[in-house]
Amino acid sequence: MKIVYFGSAQFGIPCLEAICKSRHALAGVFTQPARPAGRHRSQPTPTDVAAWCAKHGISCIEADDINAPAAAQKIAACKADLLVVIAFGQKVSQEVIGFHRCGAVNVHASLLPKYRGAAPIHWAIMNGETETGVSIITLADRMDAGLILDQDKIPIGPDDTGQTLHDRLAEIAVPVLMRTIEKIDAGTVQAAEQNESQVCKAPKLKKEHGYIDWDKPAETIVRQIRALWPWPGAQSVYVSVRTGKHCCVVISRAEALAAGGGRGLVAGALDDNLNVVCGKGMLKIAELKPAGSDRMTFDAFVNGRSCGKGDLFVSSDEALKGLFQ
Repeated sequence: MKIVYFGSAQFGIPCLEAICKSRHALAGVFTQPARPAGRHRSQPTPTDVAAWCAKHGISCIEADDINAPAAAQKIAACKADLLVVIAFGQKVSQEVIGFHRCGAVNVHASLLPKYRGAAPIHWAIMNGETETGVSIITLADRMDAGLILDQDKIPIGPDDTGQTLHDRLAEIAVPVLMRTIEKIDAGTVQAAEQNESQVCKAPKLKKEHGYIDWDKPAETIVRQIRALWPWPGAQSVYVSVRTGKHCCVVISRAEALAAGGGRGLVAGALDDNLNVVCGKGMLKIAELKPAGSDRMTFDAFVNGRSCGKGDLFVSSDEALKGLFQ
């Protein structure tokens, strides 16, 4: 078959590479335009897919609106049999899907109908799921609501972060997608409706999702830390009660403790053992990244700032303002 690929993010690159190495023909690759990225946002940065294509000498077309007449004409000119869409970032019209004899399929990083939306990997960890997976679905008008063509699952490990789970799912997506393509080519693929009663959402992440609420249980905060590393990161503001100095930090690794020496201390305070008091239990920080610095051990952070009992972690800059009013 001739296949057209729509994608932007790193997640889909193992699948794109597998298509290139398969007996099928890659008829075209379309991605989002280069956009400013990084701290200074001064230079447009190509998508991960565009960068991969450039490295491997594969033509890649950037499309700000994949459904616009100019883009649609280029897609139709590919005369492909199947459209594969993975982490593309735009809704694809039925007209564009209709250019392909076998329609379009999408690789989604969850066991649908659970976690429809832009951030299924992160929400699965934050919500305490013990397993997740990938689903191959048809494209539908509603987000991630298409027919299920195939799925595979993996366990979520106790140390999995958003990044490690992302990488594992990207790899297991390859055999699931490729066997689906073979079934489509052979005319043997079977489609199943999603159970709408089991739908739950995985909305796009914002920086605010990273603000740590220290009134929550330590176990919940640990899941937030794991899920949101490396972006947007589980964030807090450290305040030295002795000096009044403060700095923003992203906590990258921590452990939940059932009990500690937090009696009489508010949530977010350090106890005698320099663990953080939570709404339930204690948080033992292992690593964090202060703003403008590299990631470091918590011991190094403590030694550099002479942290002590009663020092505070507050959820955000707004909470910090309230502390000193």
